[in-house]
Amino acid sequence: MAHHQVIVVGGGTAGLAVAALLRNQENPLEVAIIEPSEKHYYQPIWTLVGGGVFDKSISEKDEADFIPEGATWIKEYVDSFDPLNNSLTTKDGHSFTYDYLVVTAGIQINWDLIPGLKESVGKPGTGVCSNYSFETVESTWENLRNLKKGRAIFTQPNTPIKCGGAPQKIMHLSCHYLQKHGRNNDVEVVFASAGGGMFAVKKYKEALDKIVARNKVNTKFGHNLVSIDADKKEATFEVLATGDRILLEYDMLHVTPPMGPPDFIKNSPLAADTGWVSVDKYTTQHTKFANVFAIGDCSNLPTSKTGAAIRKQAPTLVANLNAAIQNKPLPAAYDGYTSCPLVTGYGRLILAEFDYNKEPMESFPFDQSKERYSMYALKAYALPNLYWHGMLKGRKF
Repeated sequence: MAHHQVIVVGGGTAGLAVAALLRNQENPLEVAIIEPSEKHYYQPIWTLVGGGVFDKSISEKDEADFIPEGATWIKEYVDSFDPLNNSLTTKDGHSFTYDYLVVTAGIQINWDLIPGLKESVGKPGTGVCSNYSFETVESTWENLRNLKKGRAIFTQPNTPIKCGGAPQKIMHLSCHYLQKHGRNNDVEVVFASAGGGMFAVKKYKEALDKIVARNKVNTKFGHNLVSIDADKKEATFEVLATGDRILLEYDMLHVTPPMGPPDFIKNSPLAADTGWVSVDKYTTQHTKFANVFAIGDCSNLPTSKTGAAIRKQAPTLVANLNAAIQNKPLPAAYDGYTSCPLVTGYGRLILAEFDYNKEPMESFPFDQSKERYSMYALKAYALPNLYWHGMLKGRKF
């Protein structure tokens, strides 16, 4: 049974950032990363891929290029945790023990929870598309540019999702595309969201409400997609307030699938009642097991599940993990900071930044609730470079 000082479960954004910080420090820790995937994806760019701005190939790189020097890469899937014995087991039947465990396993996309979705998404002729996977993201652009008339529906589920603003970003882009090509009067755009409004932070909600009105979007809040009949091009929604079901015909249906904690976490001793890893929201330390930490989408940190949140969570975790090793009080506190670059059209973006209290925490000396090209350029060109060459390499910014 192999032993490691620190095992990081998950080699996505959070796992690589934490591992790089631990390896880069003056006294590097011995780190193993358990991650089965050969490829790593910069998923925030998929909004612009779906809108026809970029080819999806720019989002994909080899995982091997981002494993920190000196770290051990274990290319397996975790199957179960035994935190009482500081061990875990993989699906291949291998067991590993650790001094400290960092869980950064991301979020699970549950395509099969909506009948008709898995077999239709991304398939030609179905009208069903989604920016939420590398395999299907190009189908969004294919559907959008071929949409001449009818109804385009954009959904948001009643579960936590990665990047809570993404379902509306592609809708705003689509509205702008239709306007630019003179089709906006021939296509009804519907935003069918299980949520109660456009955004949870008042300042940005007010700005987005004006954009939705400007684009004449038909908003249906409290509507959760429950099934798809791709042959008839019909989508069924549950009205959450009443339990009633309504059927909407569509010509294009962009689906944000339901998501949840990975099964191997949900059914483990590390999980809270909600299924996410249970951690202190300030220190990122597990609420029961002192040598376990977690950040990112798989944790129950009560903030948006975004890469920008991880950018602040990772240094907090590393500082506190180092202190725990030395039996010192945990010095760092995460304030819930997250960011959502809300694309509102081609060349325009609202940069939402806020904390646990849903109060704006803006980085720039201007009103970020206003649409700007500079913020669009930040998302399209600057942030990907900061991600690949900064964050994943353990550089703080």
